[in-house]
Amino acid sequence: MHVPTPTDCIHIEQLELSARIGVTEAERGQSQRLTVSLTIWPRNRFGDLGDEVGNTINYSEVCQEVKKLVGARTDKLLETLADHIATHLLGVFSIRKIDVELRKYILPDVEYVSIAIMREQEMS
Repeated sequence: MHVPTPTDCIHIEQLELSARIGVTEAERGQSQRLTVSLTIWPRNRFGDLGDEVGNTINYSEVCQEVKKLVGARTDKLLETLADHIATHLLGVFSIRKIDVELRKYILPDVEYVSIAIMREQEMS
């Protein structure tokens, strides 16, 4: 029997972050501005939530969790940080799939550089 995949999602656009990230120690020595956009596919369809916040993914808590995680890390690569954000959120919240776009505003000739990844919860 085929069970349809839920398509309901939550999107968080350009959450402001302060991170110690960069290839060199000097770059990691001070906080830098990053932004992250998240698209989250919850395990439950929106129609099954019963209008109860406890049945959904609280996007305010997601934002707080991301800020806490990023503030506690020092990474060299955006790729590493994006992977940790996705993996951490999959472990903390009832998420089936997540897309993460992480932006860094570092190069003078471009608006930003970004990394985009998608991760899915392994079904057991």
